[in-house]
Amino acid sequence: MSCILMETYASRLVSCQVVRPFFRLGLVFGFGIVSLTMVQAASEMRGAWVSSVYNLDFPSRKNLTSDEQRQEIRHLMTVAAQCRLNNLFVQVRPEGDALYPSTLEPWSRFLTGQQGKSPGFDPLQTFIEEGKRRGIAVHAWINPYRAATNARDICDKRHISRSMALYVRRIGRSLWMDPSSPAVQRHVLMVVKDLISRYDLAGIHLDDYFYPYPDQGGGRSFPDAIGYSAYRAAGGQLGLADWRRRNVNILVYQISTLIHRYRPRMKFGISPFGIYTKGHPSTVLAGIDQLNQLYSDPVYWMRQGWVDYIAPQLYWKNGGDQSFSTLLNWWRNPAINPRGIPVYPGISLERLSERKWPASEIALQLRLERSIGPRKDGGGFILWRIHQLVKNTKGVAPIVARE
Repeated sequence: MSCILMETYASRLVSCQVVRPFFRLGLVFGFGIVSLTMVQAASEMRGAWVSSVYNLDFPSRKNLTSDEQRQEIRHLMTVAAQCRLNNLFVQVRPEGDALYPSTLEPWSRFLTGQQGKSPGFDPLQTFIEEGKRRGIAVHAWINPYRAATNARDICDKRHISRSMALYVRRIGRSLWMDPSSPAVQRHVLMVVKDLISRYDLAGIHLDDYFYPYPDQGGGRSFPDAIGYSAYRAAGGQLGLADWRRRNVNILVYQISTLIHRYRPRMKFGISPFGIYTKGHPSTVLAGIDQLNQLYSDPVYWMRQGWVDYIAPQLYWKNGGDQSFSTLLNWWRNPAINPRGIPVYPGISLERLSERKWPASEIALQLRLERSIGPRKDGGGFILWRIHQLVKNTKGVAPIVARE
């Protein structure tokens, strides 16, 4: 297998901005071997997330047979089609593992209960095939840095927590890969390269897990003092927060370049936390600070044109301290988003049960999305998550189908 070669940094960065190029690709993709017929979705994004972590959406249990898992995929796709969805974002790498056969990473334990054990078929390919039958495009959703949701779980010998143990960090109950490590960045790029070269995907999707949320580490700072000290010893001048954002910027830029160079019709998108930073917008109360606590800068990614869309997780009611419409107006504002990168708000169906929202709130948010511009490339939304459509929680499925 060819390797992705990283250039050494010839000089220090004087800001947290990323200067091209950070790397060269020393590889040849066998793209001519794979016949890809990209699914053509309607102009409006009508999507939903399909989560595999903790068996939230697929598979619903760890002990399902391969036939039962295939049946679940078909049922998820049928429900999605009935609700007029045209894109599904399937979590294929929840914790340094795979929901598809991979030479880089072991099978996910969420498939069989044992990491590294094959389910007997290729779930990702089945999603793609079932999606094509219904006109639904499939995006591969990966978590770049989370290595284990539970550090006590037994990991396969091929898992990154063992093969790259030097770069593993314990965060509360979970394991996290150090975003400052070039080796970690190379590995994630190889995973993306493998996916886009073998599968007829609509795109690659990242969620909001870059540096971990503060509560995951019990309020403690991410344990990267050694890496930061080495950076400063080599002449780096950035403060800790800017250095961390730079680490994430490097990976986002590299994934973007990789996809757009070799699969220009594929989309690369990210779903950050819904509030950018405190005071932006000024009328919104921010509990978590995307920019200064998660150390990732989606506004910068939009302005650089590295992403094809942003799907901020706007998981709040309209009105109040974190108003859905206020936040969507902010993200779609040309002053924030001068390139007009499509902004597809994440809308939380999970709140119907978790916070006892009425289904009318979802209907309202779907209507508000259509009324708030500019709606680049037809606008649209992504729903968290497909489970509530399958269960038709509070009658939400026909609402989504109608709106």
